[in-house]
Amino acid sequence: QVQLVESGGGLVQAGGSLRLSCAASGSISSFSAMGWYRQALGKQRELVAVITTIGSTSYADSVKGRFTISRSNAKSTMYLQMSSLKPEDTAVYYCRADRSSTVYWGQGTQVTVSS
Repeated sequence: QVQLVESGGGLVQAGGSLRLSCAASGSISSFSAMGWYRQALGKQRELVAVITTIGSTSYADSVKGRFTISRSNAKSTMYLQMSSLKPEDTAVYYCRADRSSTVYWGQGTQVTVSS
């Protein structure tokens, strides 16, 4: 059973930075894609960024130029570097991993950006 554990969330002022990590219980090289999603209070979960096995990335328009997704197969960890944070980035951030037809989710980490 794959387990994904997020960390790195917290409270930060607008304009600040945070780096989220998503550690997998096993190798991540077999995941076809990994991604970060977020869910703000009262809103639906939305895609933030995705990275594939070959390193291709895509981002939501709202975070382009501010967030960077990366992965380390050696450390079985995916990252989300967030800069120039805005209050509207406040949400619970979840990591997701896809393997064949199976989707795995982490438990989420809270990011709160104060104005």
